[in-house]
Amino acid sequence: MRSDGSQSAPLGLKIAAACGLLFLHLPILLIFVYAFTTEEKSFVWPPPGLTTQWFAVTWNRPDVWQALSLSVRVAAISTAIALVLGTLCSAAVSRTKFFGRETISLLVILPIALPGIITGIALRSAFALADIPFSFWTIVLGHATFCVVVVYNNAVARFRRTSGSMIEASMDLGADGFQTFRHVVLPNIATALLAGGMLAFALSFDEVIVTTFTAGQQQTLPIWMLEELIRPRQRPVTNVVAMVVMLVTLLPILAAYYLTRDGDQIAGSGK
Repeated sequence: MRSDGSQSAPLGLKIAAACGLLFLHLPILLIFVYAFTTEEKSFVWPPPGLTTQWFAVTWNRPDVWQALSLSVRVAAISTAIALVLGTLCSAAVSRTKFFGRETISLLVILPIALPGIITGIALRSAFALADIPFSFWTIVLGHATFCVVVVYNNAVARFRRTSGSMIEASMDLGADGFQTFRHVVLPNIATALLAGGMLAFALSFDEVIVTTFTAGQQQTLPIWMLEELIRPRQRPVTNVVAMVVMLVTLLPILAAYYLTRDGDQIAGSGK
C-alpha cells in the first residue's frame, strides 16, 4: 500500500493492461513506421530502409489535396449545422417539459446508435426518392445526422448541470431571452459546445461508411485512402496520409477531453 492509501495493482493486472494497450496501439505504430519505408509496393517487416521522401511525394499529389479539401469543408459545415441544431435540441429537452420529451431525446441520439450502413442506405434511399443528385451537400447532410448527436450529448449534460435559478434571476433583472443566453447560458455551456464541435469535426473528417452511400463520385480523404489500398500506386503515401488523419482527429479529441473533464465546476451546479 502506498503512502496516500491507494493499493498498487497486481503484476498480472499490469501485464494484462500492457498487452491490451499493445493490441490497440501497435497497428497504429506500424502505420507510422511504414510511412518512412523505402519499399513502394508491399509491406515488408522489418522495413528494408527508412526515408522521408514520401512526405514530399504526398505533398505534390493533387488528388490528396483535393480529397483533403473536401473532407475539411464537409467536416466544418457539418459541425456548424450540428452546433446549431444540437444546442437547440438540448435546450428544449433539458429546460422544458412536454409530452414525448424522452421519445424525442431517443430519436435525436438514434443515428449514432444505428450501424453506419443502415444510416447510409436510408439516406441514399431518401435522396433517390426525392430525386436529389449526389453532391457536396448530400455528404454534409449525411455527416450532420451523427454530428448533431455528439453536440447534443455534450450540451444536454451541461444544461442539466447549470442551475435554472441563474436564468430566472437574469430574467427578473430585466434581461431578455437573447441577453440571458449571451451573458448567462452561453458562458456556462461554451466549453461543452466547443468540445462537442471538436468531436463532431473529428468524426466527420474520418467517416467512411455513410460517405460511401452519399458521396457519389466524390472522394473525401478516407474514401481516397480506401481506394488507394485497393488499387495502390505508392503504398507509403497512403500511410503518410493515414498518419496525418490520425493526428488531425487526435488533437480535437484530446482538446475535448481537457475541456470537459472539469464539467462539474459549473456556476450554480447542484443548487
